[in-house]
This record gives sequence, structure tokens and C-alpha cells, in this order.
Amino acid sequence: MNDITHKIFTRRIAVAEALVQVGDPRTIQRIESRQIPKGDVFEMAKAAGLLAIKNTAGVIPDCHPLPVEYAAVRSAVEGMTIRIEVEVHTVYRTGVEVEAMHGAAIAALTMYDMLKPVDKNVEIGHVRLLRKKGGKSQFTDHLGLGLKAAVVVCSDSVSAGKKDDRAGVAIQTRLGDHQVMVPHYVVIPDEPEEIRRAFLRFTGAEPVDLLLMTGGTGLSPRDVTPETIAPLLDREIPGIMEAARSFGQDRTPYAMLSRGVAGMKGRTLVITLPGSTGGATETMDALFPYVLHLFRVAQGMRHDAG
Repeated sequence: MNDITHKIFTRRIAVAEALVQVGDPRTIQRIESRQIPKGDVFEMAKAAGLLAIKNTAGVIPDCHPLPVEYAAVRSAVEGMTIRIEVEVHTVYRTGVEVEAMHGAAIAALTMYDMLKPVDKNVEIGHVRLLRKKGGKSQFTDHLGLGLKAAVVVCSDSVSAGKKDDRAGVAIQTRLGDHQVMVPHYVVIPDEPEEIRRAFLRFTGAEPVDLLLMTGGTGLSPRDVTPETIAPLLDREIPGIMEAARSFGQDRTPYAMLSRGVAGMKGRTLVITLPGSTGGATETMDALFPYVLHLFRVAQGMRHDAG
């Protein structure tokens, strides 16, 4: 199965449908009057569809097991056709499209099995996804805005040439994945004055939309990035780093020790990230592309618009 551990939990909804077409008008009458020998077609199809939804991962090889928080199987007669609609909700890292379609398909197959003894011309029509909601695709309306970022690596060892920078490179790669341009990449030592100078450059003299500073968020004596940056912000945004630490804590017990801060300076969003490659990558996975919605809100768009 694909690795989805880098994804965040979101509420996800999928609705699918299947069609069952009968060949004899009397079949519909027998269904509605509960005269099918094998039992109540609608109730049996509903039960089968619910079981299918919950057991999708057991029969679809690359489908991830996930918690089904809500499921509904609804049937309606439309002329000579029975339309089955299946709706599935979850709060998880991956969507429930396959679960919804599997439920619809099995509900339709159950109807077929129950009706074929009395109607030799019954057949299953299409099974299709009607709509879905949630996941990364719902939060990517910002892509292509032409946002510009500066990546500043705060590290004594990297600036002295004793160590290769990997965290900054990983951050640039992630930004590129979200179509954010990175015209500035700077490496500086863990000195408060150097950090302050870089901050003022990219929020004042050469302002960018995003300033990402990696390194110096831990607890060693030379880790001074949060203390240097926090007093310079116009408005801190605590939820950004709360989300990052929560995401990281699910993957390593040491994420709680990160002291990163985030906030606005003028029109620039400033985020401080851990200096380790893993910590920087996980922070990017936790925050992007979702945090970029901030720039749409700043333009007057509502949070629920997209």
C-alpha cells in the first residue's frame, strides 16, 4: 500500500451510486409489496452495502483500512430503474471513494441476486462516484498564486562548512511541490544579530510572502531563533506551530521539545522550523498547503470559500 503517514487527518465524504435495471414492470411491484421470494430487496441490499463499506480494505488490495464514521445506503425506484446511493464519512488521512463505490456495487449485486429468479432481464447499470469532499484537493485553491519565499538556514555547522544543509533543501523541495517560488536561500550562523538581520531583510528591505527559518528551535544554548524572532512579529499565530507539534508528536515523542514560533510581520508570514531534516520535513507536511490559505483570507476570501 502507498505510504500515507505524511498526510493529515481531515473530514472526508464520498457519495457513489449504482443502477439496477429490471426487465419486467411487475418486478418493481413485487419489490415494493415485499413479494420477492428471497426477502426484502431494499433491506437486504442496505445490509450488504453496509457490510461491504466496512470490509473494503479486506478485498481491495491497495485500499487502506480506515474508520467509517458514518455510512448510509439509500434506494429509490425511478421507472424501471432502482437507483442506489451510498454515502460514507470518515476523519482520516485518505478518502472513502472506494468504500462508497464498493458499497454501491455490492448493494446492486445483492439486488441482482435476489431478483434474477423472478426477472431474467435484470441487469446492473453503471457504478460511479457522484462527489467527494475533503483531503488535500479541497485546500489547493491557492496554487498558482505566484507566492515567493525565502528560506534561511540557521546553523553554526552549516555556515562553517562542516555540515551539508539538508533541511533547507527539503523545505525548498516542498515549497516547489506547492508552486511557491524560492528566490532567496541563505545560510547564517546561530547568532541573534544574524537572525535579526535576515528577518528584517525579508520582511522589510526585500519582502517576500513567506519567510521560513530552519534551525535554532531546540533547547541547546545556541538555539536562539524563537527568542530572536518572537519580539519582531506584529502578530503571532500560535495555531500554526501547535498544528506542527501535534503532527510531529504522533511520529516522534520529541516533537514537544520544539520551540518554533510563527506569525505575521507586515504582509510576510514567518515560520520557524526545526533544523533536523526529519523535523523540517514533518513540519512542512503538517502545514502545507493548508497554511497558504492565509493569503486568500488576507485578500478578503472567507475561510469556507474555495
